[in-house]
Amino acid sequence: MFLSYKPTWMVHAIYEITPEQLQKVGIKMVLTDLDNTLIAWNNPDGTKELHDCLKMMEAADIPVVVVSNNSSERVGRALAQLDLPYVARALKPFSRGIRQACKKFQLTNEEVVMVGDQLMTDIRAANGAGVRSILVRPVVKTDGWKTRFNRFFEQFIMKYLVRKHKDMKWQGEIK
Repeated sequence: MFLSYKPTWMVHAIYEITPEQLQKVGIKMVLTDLDNTLIAWNNPDGTKELHDCLKMMEAADIPVVVVSNNSSERVGRALAQLDLPYVARALKPFSRGIRQACKKFQLTNEEVVMVGDQLMTDIRAANGAGVRSILVRPVVKTDGWKTRFNRFFEQFIMKYLVRKHKDMKWQGEIK
């Protein structure tokens, strides 16, 4: 029960993920949610740690692609400072956006990981697409009304998963 919401890994923040960790498990591309995963919804510039992380990924030739349910206009505006490719209107929790990114970059499911802060959208979409996933803590504590609705139900799913799966622990890296 709820296995479709179980992440492969749980890491505190996206900027704790290094190219070396990804390469060790065969990952060649990082897909990431936008709001509260990559950036705070109210701070499109991102943090210094995020910018450093993105530079490391670029130097290691690991593309970072945003997969967001937001409109192309909203995602493009938010990413103007970061200059990242993206898939808008991804329709998460369905796997459409993830499959679209894999096809565009000609990578297999085994070579891709999806990073997100929500079980019910990001992790569910990754599992539906057959790619590994990393759950991160939200960048900020505030959310839009739709996300608040999801978070209410996610707390029950998370408690169940943690109780049933002893490997579900917050870590500082992927192992």
